[in-house]
Amino acid sequence: MITKIAFVRKKEIPPSAPPITEVGLIGWLRQNLFSSWLNSTLTVLSVYFIVIMLWDFIPWAYGGHWNTKSLRECLDLDPDVACFSVLTARWKQLLFGLYPAEEYWRPTLTFIFLLLAIVPILFPKFFRFFWFSIIYPGLAVWLLWGGSFWSISIVYIGLTLGALFFLTLIRRYLKNYMIAAILAFLFTAVFFLFISNPLVGLLNVILPISLPFVESLKMGGFTLSLIVGVTGIVASFPIGILLALGRQSNLPVIKMICVGFIEFIRGVPLITLLFVASVLLNYFLPPGTNFDIVLRVVIMVTLFSAAYMAEVIRGGLAGLPLGQHEASASLGLTYWQSQRLIIMPQALKISIPGIVNTFIGLFKDTTLVSIISLRDPVGLASTIRADQKWNGIYWELYVAIGLMFFIFCWGMSQYSQYLERKLKTDK
Repeated sequence: MITKIAFVRKKEIPPSAPPITEVGLIGWLRQNLFSSWLNSTLTVLSVYFIVIMLWDFIPWAYGGHWNTKSLRECLDLDPDVACFSVLTARWKQLLFGLYPAEEYWRPTLTFIFLLLAIVPILFPKFFRFFWFSIIYPGLAVWLLWGGSFWSISIVYIGLTLGALFFLTLIRRYLKNYMIAAILAFLFTAVFFLFISNPLVGLLNVILPISLPFVESLKMGGFTLSLIVGVTGIVASFPIGILLALGRQSNLPVIKMICVGFIEFIRGVPLITLLFVASVLLNYFLPPGTNFDIVLRVVIMVTLFSAAYMAEVIRGGLAGLPLGQHEASASLGLTYWQSQRLIIMPQALKISIPGIVNTFIGLFKDTTLVSIISLRDPVGLASTIRADQKWNGIYWELYVAIGLMFFIFCWGMSQYSQYLERKLKTDK
């Protein structure tokens, strides 16, 4: 006779630990570097080439001289190591160019304020401080160039009065936004044409606040790269959005203008536009006109970047399913409401890698201003090497300049990856 005995487990058996080859450092190496024989071969070759490159670089950089007075002293001590003394002696010039030494606090403070101003833009939880991001451009112009504080403040005063005039018309007298906008524009234009100058003069008499003026040709180094790069990035983004929308417009005139602008700018090298801004533009201006050279460069760089930005954003718009446009129309949204609430957020999300790539390219292209005699870090390297004390030094300067650009470009790349992870909703 066969007796059947049933057994019921009273407690759960804990799961076994995963194999050591699947987790931790070993698991990561196996999944990412040694997942197949091809990846393993490429990993070994990559390590081999990295070792070759660093084999001489690390001793050269680690044993470098920092306290000598000239390149000749470095060579007399040890010709096989780096002469970083040039950075010790000229680091201020690399950062500030020919900016007056007693005024170094102004670009330094401007850079600190820049970091504070971009925080509300990059991180929404600090958006309540966006008011500082709005006033920062005028504050930066005043700190860098100097002059009367009221000459910059009058711009904000005029724009604020124009906005208040527009809101007053909408809330009390008019319901047509277009007419109210035209009237507000005319009001602001009258203010700047006839009222702003006497008002600035009065404020300078009542409460004189000013800084010593610094001409644009004295600005250089990494300060100049930040001025051109950050201004171009901030200004080209909204212009690129408008150009992308204009290129897809059903209005022939608007579409023709946007397409012509984009194709012309993309077909011309940036160095040519900078040359036009530096030399040829003066021939088309009235005699005696003083058009700041840095402002001209910023305008050309902004327009150049905006054309490429428009194509990146247009690619994001083309990547959206047609159903998104139909869904926004079914909700009864206007064109601008649809773009603001549904279409553009999704298009910008798709375009994040291309947008950041354009920003990084723009920031690196600021070195081209050395062609028109502006002293960016690369241009200053040539100026420093012209000094008899440092004549013949190359690698140390360019390594330092490359490191500075790498830090900023790497930071932009890391933020774009953070933003992509934050906005990833498909998984």
